[in-house]
Amino acid sequence: MVVSTRIVLSLLGILGAIQAGLSLNLEDRYQASYAYPAFAVVVFLVFAVGWMVGGLVGKGLVRGFKRVERAAQTRSAGELTVAAIGLLVGLLVSALLWFPVHTLPYIGKWVILPLFLVVGYLFAFTAAKKYRGILRLVGVHATAEPGTEAEPPGFVTLVDTSAIIDGRIADIVRTGFLKDELVVPEFVLRELQHVADSGDSLKRARGRRGLEVVQGLRSEVTVTTPDVDFPELDDVDAKLLKLAKDRGLRILTTDFNLNRLARIQDVVVLNVNELANALKPAVLPGESFDVRVIREGKEHDQGVGYLDDGTMVVVEGGRRMLGETAAVEVTSVLQSPSGKMIFTKVNASPDAG
Repeated sequence: MVVSTRIVLSLLGILGAIQAGLSLNLEDRYQASYAYPAFAVVVFLVFAVGWMVGGLVGKGLVRGFKRVERAAQTRSAGELTVAAIGLLVGLLVSALLWFPVHTLPYIGKWVILPLFLVVGYLFAFTAAKKYRGILRLVGVHATAEPGTEAEPPGFVTLVDTSAIIDGRIADIVRTGFLKDELVVPEFVLRELQHVADSGDSLKRARGRRGLEVVQGLRSEVTVTTPDVDFPELDDVDAKLLKLAKDRGLRILTTDFNLNRLARIQDVVVLNVNELANALKPAVLPGESFDVRVIREGKEHDQGVGYLDDGTMVVVEGGRRMLGETAAVEVTSVLQSPSGKMIFTKVNASPDAG
């Protein structure tokens, strides 16, 4: 692209110089003896300038095309189609506005190009943002593909590395609670590959499990892996937040810090840990149950056990019961973003449990 642009601009410059040279009247040999060498120098300079300017223009075009390609990969076909129609409508409106505008004195001819650019962009941008509603108005979503039932339009969910490595996303998808399109950008896949190639055996296993989860999700839901990146950002979480804000996507994660940053920046977050905590059975103070004490607690005379769903149970006076099943009574429940903790005491009543 860069070389082609350089060649085109250089040739255009040379042709312009030749045309200018041919228009000169050089019948006088004395005059021609000075003009032709100067003309050759001008042609060389024009070629050099065209080559340099073509390089700058070509690089700009390459960057622009890459941005367009990344944007197209992260947007659905319906959004692109509606945006294109919006652009055509905007250009049509601009053409209608041209008739009264071009008659304005002094500024009429100067506002034509900005008018087409601004109005066309506004119509295309608005159409892209509201494309779901526009498609529903024309009844596109009422027609489903053969063999499938018509469904209302869903949401596109951006998946981060922590949610993939966690693996519970696969179980959520299988239950049908998350059946919309999932987006796993290339920079997330690269991070998974980096973890899978780690020298640490634990990290290597986690990374390989994440790649297997992504492969398994493809058989359950639509998974897209757009080749989009933000080279100016080094952190993967920062790239996810920027992509989510630019495209209006929600993020699925288990990362507590990413969850907080996303909420601060008004990005919708689906936290797998919060979902798991919400599904845990409610335990109220005064209730009794049995729990196996498996290790000592941090405080004096404390024991620690776990429920079947992984909830930590702290047993006051349970240190002496290590390895045994204790009948306990709930004293309080602590709910935190990282999980739920149940504080209990050993139940001395004979009918506990």
